[in-house]
Amino acid sequence: MAKKGEFSLIDFISTHFKVPQGMVGIGDDCAIIPDFGEDTLVSTDMLLEGIHFLRDKATPEDIGWKAAAVNLSDIAAMGGIPVATFLSIALPKDAQGEWAERFIEGYAAISKLYKVPLLGGDTTSSLRDIAINVGVKGRCDHGKALGRSGARVGDSIFVTGPLGDSGAGLKALLGNLTRNGDIDYLIEKHLRPTPRIAEGQQLLATGKVGAMMDLSDGLASDLSHILRASGVGATIELKSLPLSPQLQRVCKANRWRAADIAASAGEDYELLLTAPSEITQLVDFPLYHIGTITEGEGIVWTRAGKPTRFKKRGFTHF
Repeated sequence: MAKKGEFSLIDFISTHFKVPQGMVGIGDDCAIIPDFGEDTLVSTDMLLEGIHFLRDKATPEDIGWKAAAVNLSDIAAMGGIPVATFLSIALPKDAQGEWAERFIEGYAAISKLYKVPLLGGDTTSSLRDIAINVGVKGRCDHGKALGRSGARVGDSIFVTGPLGDSGAGLKALLGNLTRNGDIDYLIEKHLRPTPRIAEGQQLLATGKVGAMMDLSDGLASDLSHILRASGVGATIELKSLPLSPQLQRVCKANRWRAADIAASAGEDYELLLTAPSEITQLVDFPLYHIGTITEGEGIVWTRAGKPTRFKKRGFTHF
């Protein structure tokens, strides 16, 4: 009987395609293709209406921005420099015309911000929902791209920013919470994520990072990818997870558990990395220490240094 689940399917696909020597394929944020003294980075992501976005909860400009941002984040996760994107989009009749033009305005805004041209793609009609697929190409020095398999026992685990803001913003949207400054901040974090491209390049330049990826499915899921790829375990201190003041206030007002959201909600698009502790002195932006790489496997969650029962997991598609 065939195994079910997103990652079982990915594993099954990978068994059918041998990666050519010198390349990196399925298993990291980007594929790596050696190319005239440097490496080409390639990734692709799909966004589906009803799964990744709701038209009644986001503007077309928001959706266009996010479609580009989540792909640029894959390049950031490897420490690379984005070069170009490619957009394919399927549109039902009620999203053609003005909706599509406003979508492109949002896509263009973030593309111009990071100086990344759109070089091609495809358009087609859809019978009902919108489907968006973006491909992204980047580059980095040969052999330098950061992957998921380099975590070492004793490494510290860091993130580049607060966790849980996007997940709380989504909860606020779905729950139709009364808007205020804090709610607006969290919703903006969900609708218009910021890919950590400059941070990724700085981290690569230190030469100290063992493993790195972006946080798209939530800390609990994404850290597990690094642990499996590296053959190690981890201890994570829940009280060390960085939380924005806005998240803390909204969670208190609505009786949400901030640590649960920070550990399991996805789409923050911060960078998750392992490195020696001295890396904090080598970059000009904050790094938040949340745990340590250990021997063994899996994640041990602690609270004030003591193991705690914590069963949260990140997002999976099926």
